Amino acid sequence: MTSEGYALAWVTLSDKGAQGQREDASGPCIAAMVRESIPLRYEQGFMLPDDGAQLRALLTELALVQRYDIIITTGGTGLGPRDVTPEATSAVIEKRLQGFEQAMLAASLAKTPHAVISRALAGTLGGAIIINLPGSRKAVAENLEAVLPALPHALAKLQGDPSDCAQA
Repeated sequence: MTSEGYALAWVTLSDKGAQGQREDASGPCIAAMVRESIPLRYEQGFMLPDDGAQLRALLTELALVQRYDIIITTGGTGLGPRDVTPEATSAVIEKRLQGFEQAMLAASLAKTPHAVISRALAGTLGGAIIINLPGSRKAVAENLEAVLPALPHALAKLQGDPSDCAQA
């Protein structure tokens, strides 16, 4: 992070959205929630169809070439045949963040028993944290709320902060 804040990219995965047949409510929700919680120097949204190869390429470009700090996807985490976001993400991440995944699952389970089918994934690539969220705006808000408080500390550690982790 520079003194101006972090760079955020959000990626909405939706076949209908990529064809202009559906408005994206989840991506702007991600941007608003992160902006309210964490200082940002730059933010940008992307829309892709549910395509694993395109997502792998974009995640790699955003994390390793453009050096975004935070990359959050929405959509493609269900059980449908075109839902490939977790698989595409796991193909490029270097470290899994199971604590993020567990926090998101716990938050979702507090709202609905259907959360047990969650395939939300989180991990790191280069100096970026990548978080997969469900596609609905409501689920985005619930899941993101669970991990936002830990995100700045996680990013600091990932990006080389040598200080000890203070106990709260």
